[in-house]
Amino acid sequence: MAGFKKFQEIVAWQLSHELKLRVDAFIVRPAFKRKYKFVDQLSDAVRSAPRNIAEGHMRGFKHKEFAQFVRTARGSLGETLNHLLDAYEQDLITEGDLLATEHLAKRAIAASTGLIRYLESTPDPPPPRYRKKPPGT
Repeated sequence: MAGFKKFQEIVAWQLSHELKLRVDAFIVRPAFKRKYKFVDQLSDAVRSAPRNIAEGHMRGFKHKEFAQFVRTARGSLGETLNHLLDAYEQDLITEGDLLATEHLAKRAIAASTGLIRYLESTPDPPPPRYRKKPPGT
C-alpha cells in the first residue's frame, strides 16, 4: 500500500512509535504513578496513533479507508499533545521534556497530514494477484 510493504516503513508510524516510547519513559516515573486516570488516558492516546496507522495499512488496498485510519491517528496525536501540556502544568514533566515531545508530536502530526494528502490524491493500487490452483489439487 502506498509503496510500503511494512507499516514500520511509514514515517508517520515511525514518529508516532518514537513518541509512544518517550511517553512510556515518563509514565513509569513515581509522580505519574499517583495519577492513575491521567496515565491511562495518556497511554491510550499515545498508543492509538501507531496502532491506527498499522491497522489502516494492513486492512487492504483502499487509500481512502487507510486515510481515515490515519485521521484517527492524527487526532490521537493531538490528544497526546494536550495530555503532555497537562503533564507539564502538573509538574510531571520538565519544560525540556515538554519541548522535546511536543516537537516530536508535531512532526508525527505533519507526517500524518502528508500521508493523508498522498492517500487522498492517488488511486488505489491494484489488488494482489493470487495464483489459481491447478485443476485436481
